[in-house]
Amino acid sequence: NLDELDAEFRKLEREERELLEAVEKIEKERSDVASERRQLADRLERLRADEDRYWREYSDLNRQLMQCSDDHASVERQLRYSESKLSQLHKTNVFNATFHIWHNGHFGTINNFRLGRLPNVPVEWSEINMAWGQTVLLLHSLAEKMEMTFLRYRLVPFGNHSYLMCLEDPTRELPLYFAGGFKFLWDTKFDHAMVAFLDCLQQFKEQVSKMDSNFCLPYRID
Repeated sequence: NLDELDAEFRKLEREERELLEAVEKIEKERSDVASERRQLADRLERLRADEDRYWREYSDLNRQLMQCSDDHASVERQLRYSESKLSQLHKTNVFNATFHIWHNGHFGTINNFRLGRLPNVPVEWSEINMAWGQTVLLLHSLAEKMEMTFLRYRLVPFGNHSYLMCLEDPTRELPLYFAGGFKFLWDTKFDHAMVAFLDCLQQFKEQVSKMDSNFCLPYRID
């Protein structure tokens, strides 16, 4: 029957179109799924890269934190050490640290320079001159610290050529050093200089005694 065959043919054509449409739809869905999978794979790769970067940054920050902790501990130790040293310095008398006064046999010493000589112990005059220079510098520094001005004389610290200046006659200098030569044996300036120095020392003692009645020099000045 031609009519039945024609109807059957049209039916098959419809089914074919429907199947083709279904296949096309499935292919599109497969393509969409594949695209989504690629997007997900790319996203996963980015997430993994972000995770790796995060852990690297975390490790770096953790290392920096540990370094900062070590630096902080080191600074704390240095601070405690500096505070300890500063405390020691506050307790240390700068004059005791700068001028070491002691003795060596029959001689008093200042910073290891002997002040004096004997016939059987001929200390070099260069050493005695240095001792006098240190002694003048010490008394001069103490007087300046007390804002004290000596009467009659002015101390002039000048190393191993220190001297005193007479205030009544500024052109007159009293040397506290040995210049050398036989002329020195007959020159009384050195003796006058020692007397003048003891005068200044006595003035210093009297000034300190006004501030501290218990103060006294270890040796009496005649």
